[in-house]
Amino acid sequence: MTAALGIMCKAPRPGLTKTRLAARLGPEKAARLSACFLEDVAAVVLAVPEALGRQGYGIYAPAGSEAELAAILPPAFRLLLQEGSDFGVILATAVRRLLTEQAHDCVMLINADSPTLPAALLTKTIVSLRRPGDRVVLGPAIDGGYTHIGLKADHPELFVGIPWSTDAVLARTLERAAGISLEAEVLPPWYDIDDAATFRLLLDEIAGIPPAFAADGIVGGQAPATRALLTQGRDA
Repeated sequence: MTAALGIMCKAPRPGLTKTRLAARLGPEKAARLSACFLEDVAAVVLAVPEALGRQGYGIYAPAGSEAELAAILPPAFRLLLQEGSDFGVILATAVRRLLTEQAHDCVMLINADSPTLPAALLTKTIVSLRRPGDRVVLGPAIDGGYTHIGLKADHPELFVGIPWSTDAVLARTLERAAGISLEAEVLPPWYDIDDAATFRLLLDEIAGIPPAFAADGIVGGQAPATRALLTQGRDA
């Protein structure tokens, strides 16, 4: 059994990635920060115990950016091009392809904007998915979305009619799960960085101040690439 852990990512290009932070950081540094986020989330994937059986993926866009992403992601990662323009279709298609074409026993799709995401949450997701019975496992984000979603069967209905990029994403996904009688497990929350408030959380965490919402025993990742850029001015 091998779990697919796919990071939903775009090539980090100035003016196209982390656009809300670009007003504060400038487009060039915002793009470098996006690359650091991706590098750190990939490191979190590799921190999941190898004994569980896991394969990292970059679920990427746009076509033609393979070389850029291969230079950031670990050599063991594979690349899978995003299909479609609607985000729900992109997610549903990635799940189906990883379960059927790549023959993984379960799939996790992970936000690329959570560089300190605890590996323990990804590990727990795999363990939960491998228990008997069908279910969806969700890692909630504090903004009302989710940092990752895990599935062991193809349920494209989960991704239909979701108001992406709003604070209703998690709630609506849980409603969709209930509507198809799919058990839903919700893990402790974490955060992704896409605005000034969550960027402040990141700066505090790097300075040694853990998020106030962090559950007991849940420790954020070290995010070495992000930490280097923000504290030492390292070019990514």
